[in-house]
Amino acid sequence: MTGRRKPWQRVVFAVLGIVIGLWSAIPIAWMLITSLKPQEAIRTSRVVLFFAPTLENYRNLFFGGNRAGTFLVNSLLVTIISTAIALALGSIAGYGMAHWRSRHKRDVSFWILSTRMAPIAAVIVPLFVKFRLAGLVNTVPGLILACLTFNLPFAIWLMNAFFHQVPRSIEEAAMVDGCSKMRAFWNVAVPVTRPGLITTAVLCMVFAWNDYAFASSLGGPQTSTLPMAAGALVTQSGIDWGLLCALGIVIATPMLIAGLAVRRHLVTGLSLGAVTGE
Repeated sequence: MTGRRKPWQRVVFAVLGIVIGLWSAIPIAWMLITSLKPQEAIRTSRVVLFFAPTLENYRNLFFGGNRAGTFLVNSLLVTIISTAIALALGSIAGYGMAHWRSRHKRDVSFWILSTRMAPIAAVIVPLFVKFRLAGLVNTVPGLILACLTFNLPFAIWLMNAFFHQVPRSIEEAAMVDGCSKMRAFWNVAVPVTRPGLITTAVLCMVFAWNDYAFASSLGGPQTSTLPMAAGALVTQSGIDWGLLCALGIVIATPMLIAGLAVRRHLVTGLSLGAVTGE
């Protein structure tokens, strides 16, 4: 299709790509520049483009009593553990759904997806009541479980689509050679759907890493995450733009690195599971 485009169409798509790229990159670049500015260059009413870069904002963020290090550890724990559990259980359940033969399969698949479609505001009160009774409020395991309530149905639905694309003949050939069902799943189906696994993991990580609703409702002083720290920097006395931009870079950088590192698998995975008959 690209080779059939007319010259003016190529120019239009190139211009659109540049505009979209600048629209996305300029705010991040400006946030990075602001995070490296000294305070006198931030608080001035004029735009300062030339200054001596400093890491003062990052030092104040992590060593100035803002507890950003603790928030970072909490975010990493919630993100990594919830993503790992969602990916493990979602892969097994998705594989089972892809091989399940029942007239109720579509209903069950839609029910699983519908639990992810519900807005967080609609479930936050019942979740809070249950978590308080279970003693999970203001705990890291509670935040992990809260993220799983949304990530796990999403992972099951995605992995069902990915495993549905795996040719049955490959697994049947492995089982003829002596593989059990579980070994065929682990040695045949999982490697084939690696782009799908990476796609699911990245999407689950993004949700858990950026979560604010669960962290603000079910967390507390001991379990605050980085998005909560960003909200705490906006106070009635004013906004410390240097600290806020430094924290924004800390929050955005891991997800940007993860997305760039697996971008090839991410695009392949999204296209692999784009169409499914179930």
